[in-house]
Amino acid sequence: MKPVVVAVLGACGWMGRVHSNAYAAMMRQFPALGADVRIKWLVDDNEAGAREAARLLGVAFVGRDWREAVTDPDVDLIDICLPDALHFEVAKAALQNGKHVYCEKPFTDTGAEADELVALAKSAGVITRVGHSFPVNPVHQLAREIIRSGEIGDITMFRGTQHVDSHGDPRAPFIWRLDGELARTGIVGDTGSHMFSFMDYLIGEVDELVAHCPIIFGERPDVPGATYGGQAPVMETGRTRKVTNPDAGFLICRFKAGAIGTVDFSRIATGKRFTQRYEIYGTKGSITYDYDQIARLNLFKLSDTPGQQGFRAIDVGPEHADYRSFLPLPNFGLGYNEIKMLEASKVIGSIVSGVPAWPTFEDAKRIVALVDACMASHASRQWEPVRN
Repeated sequence: MKPVVVAVLGACGWMGRVHSNAYAAMMRQFPALGADVRIKWLVDDNEAGAREAARLLGVAFVGRDWREAVTDPDVDLIDICLPDALHFEVAKAALQNGKHVYCEKPFTDTGAEADELVALAKSAGVITRVGHSFPVNPVHQLAREIIRSGEIGDITMFRGTQHVDSHGDPRAPFIWRLDGELARTGIVGDTGSHMFSFMDYLIGEVDELVAHCPIIFGERPDVPGATYGGQAPVMETGRTRKVTNPDAGFLICRFKAGAIGTVDFSRIATGKRFTQRYEIYGTKGSITYDYDQIARLNLFKLSDTPGQQGFRAIDVGPEHADYRSFLPLPNFGLGYNEIKMLEASKVIGSIVSGVPAWPTFEDAKRIVALVDACMASHASRQWEPVRN
């Protein structure tokens, strides 16, 4: 068994809790990994919360300063679940200390930062991964196999959409995700990057795009202690804060291989608690996916008998090893936390084997390039190249 010692930074936030729980269950859920996974550090500004989590998880060290964990010689893996603006600084320090790094998305604020981290990671010879978790779902592995086999022909069109309504209500309070200083790209890096990860994983690089990424609600109530997904209004304070990053994004793009794409995403789609869909069209058929049927892919083939053509539902099941890690029967569906646990297991698996897996820092750099191009296009009001 290979020991893997982990430090989780931002341990009390949503992602920090999800990641910590994944490591705690890792050896029981994925015994074939051959890893002895142990969390040594939980780091968070909420030190009391981190101490309680450490008690429950049996973690030895708690702190508020991420530098303590990053420089600990016992730590093998730095897991970054901090606000976006800290990703670059912390990942850079971790790489300089020879650590493997698993960083939540968005990877970095800019392409230049991504370039620097990619170069550092290559020099350090460590495993890196960015938390673009949705494509880890085995249903998307199946979609990729179908596309790469040529079963639906050459890809001609991609349509993708992802919306939440966390801030559809104008009274929903301000949180750090709406602060351009802490999250420069707003919903583009937060939710748009999920769609971009599907594009990269399933189809490939994008050459150019044109995008509109507006702020719809310029101010939000300033409510102490407001959290992501908190009820609106939590309380009336009479104070407001300016929203300084995009609420929504709409784009048209051209893929390097010739396909065209349209993508839209937002945090203000009132009533759309969580919507994620894509449609991929080819010269011989098409596939569609809807998160509401999380383990189902819909396949259409022109080669089917005329008069009997139509979309066929394929329910992913235990014939896929990742699905079988959790469930013995098809169509039960994997939840979000299980997908994140699968993702974390891929990180540990790469550390054990020494073999990196998508999306490494180098892969995630392409997704940052898409975010960069969206922000540039919104500012220029014209088509912009994607600087892969």
